[in-house]
Amino acid sequence: LMVALLLPLALQLAGVAASPAALPVVVNTWAFRKAAETAWRVLQLGGSELDAVERGCGQCEIDQCDGSVGYGGSPDESGETTLDAMIMDGNTMEVGAVADLRHVKNAIGVARKVIEHTKHTLLVGESASLFAVRMGFPYEDLTTQKSLLMYSKWLNQNCQPNYWKNVVPDSSESCGPYKRPEKIIYKEELTISQRSIHNHDTIGMVVIGENGTVASGTSTNGAVHKIPGRVGDSPITGAGSYADSTAGGAAATGDGDIMMRFLPSYQAVEYMRMGTDPAVACQKVISRIQKYAPNFFGAVICANTTGSYGAACNKIPGFTQFHFMVSSPSLSQPTEKVVDCI
Repeated sequence: LMVALLLPLALQLAGVAASPAALPVVVNTWAFRKAAETAWRVLQLGGSELDAVERGCGQCEIDQCDGSVGYGGSPDESGETTLDAMIMDGNTMEVGAVADLRHVKNAIGVARKVIEHTKHTLLVGESASLFAVRMGFPYEDLTTQKSLLMYSKWLNQNCQPNYWKNVVPDSSESCGPYKRPEKIIYKEELTISQRSIHNHDTIGMVVIGENGTVASGTSTNGAVHKIPGRVGDSPITGAGSYADSTAGGAAATGDGDIMMRFLPSYQAVEYMRMGTDPAVACQKVISRIQKYAPNFFGAVICANTTGSYGAACNKIPGFTQFHFMVSSPSLSQPTEKVVDCI
């Protein structure tokens, strides 16, 4: 009892804002308001937590949120837009995910079908697209005039920036095709985090139902100008998001190539399982990554089964605050929240 009474004071002294607990709650990355409104409306109409995650993230796929979710954004090195998504049921611990999905717009919808109609967890590439078509999703072109323009501009800039290193020709000066050199001369790589801040904004969502049931999900079109075949953190269980109805849920956004190595969403949920406040749990996973990649771009949202929530982000030039959305009975409408990065 004494611990419970002292915890709010301790959090205030630590500079962490403890959120009011109320259920149900929807938390999603970035100021993607329509996604938050859609997910909340699904819950209010009696839909499940999984329904809310699917529809909420799906709204961002339709809206092409920030150009980093859905069709027509983040063309890869060949100019093609491909999608990654996942959805997780915190009751059964089932996961459905797709990566490098081509020619199908509703990536998180396809991920949901992986749970419902297969015994698998993750489907990838053209085979995932064929599965989607079997499930009734239309086969469409994900390229738009905007994405073609982005690709053309990148080619005209000698394919800068890109994700290659230690290759010939020098990837920092010219386009490929690249190959490995006879002798590798390692050189310091410039961080790509700063260019990622405005073009790598996955939607991640955590939904806690009235009874504490948890679901989570993500959707993204990945890193701009990625090497074809690249898969980031978003569709990876425990990296992009994680849900466990005995503890809570978390979702990550940012530089997936770095963040996925640390399974931040899984780690955050485990901290919450041990009784750590969601805001502190988020901070702890960010701090863990900082030790190895101090200049990484990233943020995490967390919510536990009582309805408390929080977020944290890594402070780098140009990214000192993280905006996220919260919907709960204690708020009159889906509300944008801001947290200072650490």
